[in-house]
Amino acid sequence: MILPPATLGLLGGGQLGRMFVIAARTMGYKVMVLDPDELSPAGMLADFHLRAPYRDPAALEQMGRDCAAITTEFENVPADSLEFLTQFCPVRPGAAAVEIAQDRRREKTFLQSHGLATAPFITVERHGDLAAAFQRIGAPALLKTACLGYDGKGQIRVGSLAELEKAFEKLGAVPCVLEALLPLKTEISVVVARGEDGRIAAYPAAENQHVNGILDISIVPARISPALASQATESAMTVAATLDFCGVLAVEFFVLEDDRLVINEIAPRPHNSGHYTLDACLHSQFEQQVRTLAGLPPGATDLLSPAVMVNLLGDLWPEGNEPNWDAVLGEPRAKLHLYGKTEARPGRKMGHFTVLDSTVEKALRTALDMRAALTRNVAPESSSSRCSKPFKNPIQEASS
Repeated sequence: MILPPATLGLLGGGQLGRMFVIAARTMGYKVMVLDPDELSPAGMLADFHLRAPYRDPAALEQMGRDCAAITTEFENVPADSLEFLTQFCPVRPGAAAVEIAQDRRREKTFLQSHGLATAPFITVERHGDLAAAFQRIGAPALLKTACLGYDGKGQIRVGSLAELEKAFEKLGAVPCVLEALLPLKTEISVVVARGEDGRIAAYPAAENQHVNGILDISIVPARISPALASQATESAMTVAATLDFCGVLAVEFFVLEDDRLVINEIAPRPHNSGHYTLDACLHSQFEQQVRTLAGLPPGATDLLSPAVMVNLLGDLWPEGNEPNWDAVLGEPRAKLHLYGKTEARPGRKMGHFTVLDSTVEKALRTALDMRAALTRNVAPESSSSRCSKPFKNPIQEASS
């Protein structure tokens, strides 16, 4: 076991990394973040911020020598960087598992090869593959880039071969998967934490609602049958075990109209739909990431209260004005989390809030009313509401 005050390393400095840093430092660890962005939300709070590319040899070597163990906050960190770091210290999750999740072709093939259901799909590598792929999958379908797609980016709905050809061009004619568009009842996700020794803990299934491909609201517990929730949990734990995964893993599911479950995708890291765990569970998904990285057993995942989590996107900052935060901070059963980002842009995740109540219906009503109130009578931004100069880490920075 790796105990405080050891230094833990993190590749990636976004909001997921920021919440990992908070959890780790609360537990007594030091944190070193590698992220090229000077205004990295995680780097601002870390003990050490290496501002360098993810493949920078000197930065990777410094991180490897100074950290007791290393993890990642997003799946698109270069797998070869993770492999390089293994010569210095434990890296969790391992490069092999992350590499599978980085490419939809590998991910879906891996899942199907282990008897786990996904939507029907076929790989599209070049223009010559389009006609046969469309004939096999049919319409409606989704064309998704094999790599780097997230939050609705890198995917286009198609209803004809002509639309498929245009979509392939629009996506840059890069390798893609063409996936059947299935009749959905709802979408859910399950977050699990698995230790190096195979001990595993699963959180309750979250019911997820999306707008323009971006998670909008998560409702916990999901409004599905206990049998379906149990099946999703078992499937998520099977994925983690099959990958020999160590860390926090999220599995997204489609619930079809006939109540069948199919896996949409996996994320080898904490997940947006698991943010409710910060306020509604004994241990958050970020504490679990620290625990599994440090060789500690996963913590308890008991749901202490029904919860609804609402994403806050940059669209809520009209013309640069701050939302009415009193709409959230004035509600005794709500918790606000802002990510320290200095620029609000449409579609950019700026924060979230969570509402706890005795039932999900009560929490959902309150959450929707609060979100509507955030943009009512928005006051002009005051000179003191934002820093005019870039934030500098007051603890310590290290650059390559």
